Amino acid sequence: MAEEGAAGPGGEGAELAAVIGATVPTGFELTAAEEVQEKLGSAPRISRDRGKIYFEVPARGLPQVHRLRSVDNLFVVVQEFKDYQFKENKEDALKDLEDLVKNLPWTDPLKVWELNNSLKKKKTKRKKPNLQSTASKEKLNEDGEEEGEDQKDASKEEDCAQNAAGAEPAGSQGSEKTEGVASRSGGEEEEEDNEQLDAKEELQAGSGRETKAGDGKTSEGEAKVLKFRVTCNRAGDKHSFTSNEAARDFGGAVQEHFQWKADMTNFDVEVLLNIHNNEVVVGIALTEESLHRRNITHFGPTTLRSTLAYGMLRLCDPQPTDIIVDPMCGTGAIPIEGATEWPSCYHIAGDNNPQAVKRAANNICSLLKKNESKESSSSLGIPLDIIQWDICNLPLRTGSVDIIVTDMPFGKRIGSKKKNWDLYPACLTEMGRICTPGTGRAVLLTQDKKCFAKALSRMGHIWRKAQTVWVNVGGLHAAVYLLKRTWERAEEKRSFW
Repeated sequence: MAEEGAAGPGGEGAELAAVIGATVPTGFELTAAEEVQEKLGSAPRISRDRGKIYFEVPARGLPQVHRLRSVDNLFVVVQEFKDYQFKENKEDALKDLEDLVKNLPWTDPLKVWELNNSLKKKKTKRKKPNLQSTASKEKLNEDGEEEGEDQKDASKEEDCAQNAAGAEPAGSQGSEKTEGVASRSGGEEEEEDNEQLDAKEELQAGSGRETKAGDGKTSEGEAKVLKFRVTCNRAGDKHSFTSNEAARDFGGAVQEHFQWKADMTNFDVEVLLNIHNNEVVVGIALTEESLHRRNITHFGPTTLRSTLAYGMLRLCDPQPTDIIVDPMCGTGAIPIEGATEWPSCYHIAGDNNPQAVKRAANNICSLLKKNESKESSSSLGIPLDIIQWDICNLPLRTGSVDIIVTDMPFGKRIGSKKKNWDLYPACLTEMGRICTPGTGRAVLLTQDKKCFAKALSRMGHIWRKAQTVWVNVGGLHAAVYLLKRTWERAEEKRSFW
């Protein structure tokens, strides 16, 4: 492989190593860290900036990194500053960020980025994305509740910006928007910035491209200037500047240093500037689109991220031959992730909404087609069935299910908070009936925490709360509850309703 002979930090011939940063669903950092340790053998470090982990891998391990199930976006770290001292004066603080660019160790991270592109080129080419990134993003936001997953606590001030040009003269803030700056602040979540990678064209960089500063030539020798964008994610209230300003000035210095061309939507390189209080991390993005979209082709109003689904499933530690049920499956994100990652279990998905069942069935068909198109002809199917049913009257035998994993109605986009007061106790009762006494467990996600707590207090004889993971779903603060089934037998006759 190309990287074998690359000179790494250890000198000529040393293997190229990379510090990889990964964004993960907030609350599931530990789950992601366990997966990295288990699959890559690398000891990860959980960042103080929620929703991020860091780990070191040899560059040849990049394909395995992309196969991680609990990470949303990946980037290679150029440099990390644990206690960066920002100047109080805005101009001085921004000048320091500009000056930082020429002192950063870009060489190895750019080699890793280049290698990452050559690996992607081996895969089948992605269809050309629609350049109307904003419109398509708004559509996805309407269709998928997973959009805008968090990177922060609500109490922190935060904003994000992308700046392609970064080279406006001082005092030209008014022209930022026309130069391709997109920024958000306040309650919206920063992860979306990374997910704008959807609007990116297929990266044109191959393994032969030189990426040295100011060089910008392909291996064939013709001039090929790389196009870039800077994305700044900022959290904290002690900064004198906005993320827009940081992206603009840092981007200008990057442009000057490498002689790259700024391009907001159709860029080759995305430089990341993550600022969290006094922590500063500079990185280069390795993912074009968030990895959490891997299984879903038909989105519904509250489609769950595949990465969050994986974290929820992992919480309940599925064992071979377990029967796993999602009684409110929506578009099927949880059972599809489960059947893909735990094929030795049997997965049953159901929903009372015929439209949701149809979407889930379409997603299953898409996955089967994808499996068929792979070279391996051994994957003939997946252990998953989809059914339309009534959550309060499930067509399953008492005590026949090992695990229940589901995303319960928040009462925001689907159902209502008022209905939840009746629905939640009824759901917990029926789930308790089908779940095996003593060994059964349930992992339930909800944002209606008050209603859930009340329902659970009434069901203490059937369910015992073992763990709570606080997560952020599309800007809503939600909780994932791990429940253990008690030994008490559930009533066969359901007079509850």
